[in-house]
Amino acid sequence: MSLTLRFLGTSASRPTVERNVSSLALIREGETLMFDCGEGTQRQMMRYGITFALCDIFFTHMHADHMLGLTGLLRTLALQGRTEAMNLYGPPGTEKLLRRAITLGSEKQPFEIKIVELTPETPLKRNGYSIIPFPVEHGDRMAIGYHITEETRLGRFNPERSREMGIPEGPLWGKIHKGETVKLPDGRTIKPSELVGPTRPGRRVVLTGDSRPSEGTITAATGADVLVHEATFAEEEAPRALETGHSTAREAAAVAAKAGVKKLVLTHVSARYSRDTSELEREAREVFPATVVARDGMEIDIPFETSELS
Repeated sequence: MSLTLRFLGTSASRPTVERNVSSLALIREGETLMFDCGEGTQRQMMRYGITFALCDIFFTHMHADHMLGLTGLLRTLALQGRTEAMNLYGPPGTEKLLRRAITLGSEKQPFEIKIVELTPETPLKRNGYSIIPFPVEHGDRMAIGYHITEETRLGRFNPERSREMGIPEGPLWGKIHKGETVKLPDGRTIKPSELVGPTRPGRRVVLTGDSRPSEGTITAATGADVLVHEATFAEEEAPRALETGHSTAREAAAVAAKAGVKKLVLTHVSARYSRDTSELEREAREVFPATVVARDGMEIDIPFETSELS
């Protein structure tokens, strides 16, 4: 079951020649979720092969570089004859601005648009996974991050052992796999522990949007497979980061280290580092070696634990 991140925009505040402003797509088994939609996102979708058939866009906050692309994307979808509903999600208080973006430049909306204001820590449950918003610190602006967590999966069923034990393939296998103790026609009782391994954790991805380092992010990201954290500045600009509600690469790495994540991906890069992110990468890796700096078009596949694949 595939789980992939595709970075559509990795620049902070304004686009550069190398980078568009904030947007990220998460693709899970053919389902696409978008997080933030900065100006020009629809072109980035075409460029990097992200489907226009998506139905969910999640906003971390309402700064322009995270939501101005919504108007153009909706206009394009309308011109293409879309009829399916679009769902927009954001922190409390964002519906008014989203409504303005929807109606800007158009009096008629040919497909339904639903807006949901998400309460931090309240899970949005989906088939096999949940999206959990959590509070982040971004100056005086209401902002949230998103924690995408898959459900714990059943342990592996051992079909070879089952055949050796003379258990007929069919409904009995399904019952045993689901944890039921079954009685065979010959009178034997079979417990699930005889044929099913331990349960297996799902994968977890945490996205901060724009944020200062925070305990909320550390809590949400504890043990996560991937943490995508903003890193607008290098350490020399730490006072500027604090003033503007952003993070340095070193600060983001400290969050990843405290949370014990497997991989840290830095994004929301200031224009001054657009062409050369080596300083950000170096400073972060001194604190947390498993760090990469995202670039537009970067694709990151998130596998299950190696032990599960053997």
